Amino acid sequence: MSTANYLNPDGSDFDLFLYATVGEDRDGHDVTVLSTLARLGLDPWKEASELAMLSRDAAHDRLSSVLSGFRDVPVLLLEHAAVARELTRLLPEYSSSRASTTMETLETPWTMISGGKILAIAMILLILAQIFFLGGAGTGE
Repeated sequence: MSTANYLNPDGSDFDLFLYATVGEDRDGHDVTVLSTLARLGLDPWKEASELAMLSRDAAHDRLSSVLSGFRDVPVLLLEHAAVARELTRLLPEYSSSRASTTMETLETPWTMISGGKILAIAMILLILAQIFFLGGAGTGE
């Protein structure tokens, strides 16, 4: 994986959203959505991806809730809903088929193995281990 992909794992789909300004902090510095989400302990690209898969209204409500808890930007204390409305317009639109395909690719093979299959595999491995360590029957030595 290249450094660019590591730093920006989902490409540039979310650049407009993540690099948009949410307001100025108390020192007068612009704070981006990316910085806001990171300071709140959220993965910015994951959060942007999840927001993009929601309807605009649902994305607005979720983002507004997130922004209301961010205290570093004073304007967000009163205007978090308005800022969230503007920011959700910057999210890329995903069709439901693309969203389901994306979610399918996120599943790992281990999530598709049932408990019964895992138990059967464990039993086979246990039997093989016993045969290997205890040796075959009938040698008498």
